[in-house]
Amino acid sequence: MSNISANLNKVLSELPKHVQLVAVSKTKSEQEILQAYEAGQRIFGENKIQEMTDKQANLPSDIQWHMIGHVQTNKVKYMAPYVQLIHGVHKMKLLKEINKEAKKNERVIDCLLQIKIAEEDTKYGMDLATAEEILSGDVYTQMKNVKIVGLMGMATFTEDTQQIHKEFEYLSQAFNQLKLQHPELKILSMGMSGDYKIALEHQSNMLRIGSAIFGARNY
Repeated sequence: MSNISANLNKVLSELPKHVQLVAVSKTKSEQEILQAYEAGQRIFGENKIQEMTDKQANLPSDIQWHMIGHVQTNKVKYMAPYVQLIHGVHKMKLLKEINKEAKKNERVIDCLLQIKIAEEDTKYGMDLATAEEILSGDVYTQMKNVKIVGLMGMATFTEDTQQIHKEFEYLSQAFNQLKLQHPELKILSMGMSGDYKIALEHQSNMLRIGSAIFGARNY
């Protein structure tokens, strides 16, 4: 089991200092999360709100919980009291709900806009024009309890590294372009266990890594 801390240290040793690592702990036990915690990891990512909320109640209070999966609007209220960053904001309706629930909890919740870069239909996300519209529009600028702090994207699940390079490069350019008008955008979250080294080449500064730390996932 102590492989977890060895794996974590190996991944961290490959990352530039400014890159944040989100350890993807979905389906993993609280014991396994604690091993990574004891090895120094403080940011954990989950993709199911209920599972994350149960873990959050039982694990150390200085853990930062990131919601990295697809978010259903009706479940936002369960994570609003504690979630640190929501990665996958794919539409305005969801942003409004996060703002509403954050307000009830007297918090400001950081969010990333999810941009669709993959060719697969299974990946959620908005196009660049929609992201620009949200960032510049009155609806968002009047929201007091959410803050868009960056972009997130998931590459196509493929062996074709050229395609992954192309998709990450597109998101990186989109990030730089939006940042000119919106300097508050700081986070570019892209790259997972299979493609994080490619993501680093394209300016990613937040990685979501699960199996390279915790081993293969048991569904």
